[in-house]
Amino acid sequence: MREHALDTNSPATSAEEPEKKETLGSFLWFVAKLVIAVLIFRSFIFSPFTIPSESMLPNLRNGDYLVAAKWPYGFSKLSLPGQPALFEGRIFASLPERGDVVIFKHPVTGADYVKRVIGLPGDTVAMEDGVVVLNGEALAREDAGHADIAMGPNTACRSDGGVVVEGGTVCRYRQFRETLPSRESYMTIDFGAVGARFLTDGNGGLSLDAGGAPLRIDPDNIAPVVVPEGKLFVMGDNRDNSLDSRFPAVRDGGVGLVDADLLVGRASRVLWSTDGSAEWLLPWTWFTAARWDRIGSDL
Repeated sequence: MREHALDTNSPATSAEEPEKKETLGSFLWFVAKLVIAVLIFRSFIFSPFTIPSESMLPNLRNGDYLVAAKWPYGFSKLSLPGQPALFEGRIFASLPERGDVVIFKHPVTGADYVKRVIGLPGDTVAMEDGVVVLNGEALAREDAGHADIAMGPNTACRSDGGVVVEGGTVCRYRQFRETLPSRESYMTIDFGAVGARFLTDGNGGLSLDAGGAPLRIDPDNIAPVVVPEGKLFVMGDNRDNSLDSRFPAVRDGGVGLVDADLLVGRASRVLWSTDGSAEWLLPWTWFTAARWDRIGSDL
């Protein structure tokens, strides 16, 4: 009589389990979960933004794609895709710190804007000969040589402030290091005295005073402004090429004093940057157009 050893590693039955097949329903459920995860990530954690202007030179450039943290200032309907009116105001609201680079909605058009916070509620902000005066004290500003900005399809050279060098490939601007009372510092560009500018009315015309004369503002010399509760005074780092809180809020113009409820997030890091020469039908240009030295830059 033979003994048969029991194989404890084999299943008790030889019947194979039926193979599970993916159904259309399970695939759609997977897609739905993926979409929900992306929406949560973009609404409450990080979201990408593009820089379409030169108002934040030399720190941000036209063609930069950056990521903004959504949680630092709380959440509002502006945090959500499509901006559904699920609730009013902001939850977990907090104010930025001076020096933060913030993303916010233009008070008239609702377009995304990016500027640096200079004044908080209760602060008094003024400009004297191109120098920021915060609460009666001029911000420390030292000459930092020049900023060389590579020219390209999306980056020109302002003739009233820049000089074309290196065979026409680089625009050179005067650069200064500005320091806040918190000792945070950053680079700014200054063209020098630019004089008063005419104000637009947002409809293609000029803003007029009570007597019918065109209104003008000299961005280098602004009378003291007290920032009201719930508002922010913001400026571009490219001081003479930025429509910011020094100008009244009009369509395609200044932003005035920005309501804190219009904040979307805090700019964090440059994820990608392009000089604008890429063409969709020529994939290799996606790489030749990249500004590799800017990718991953912290703000």
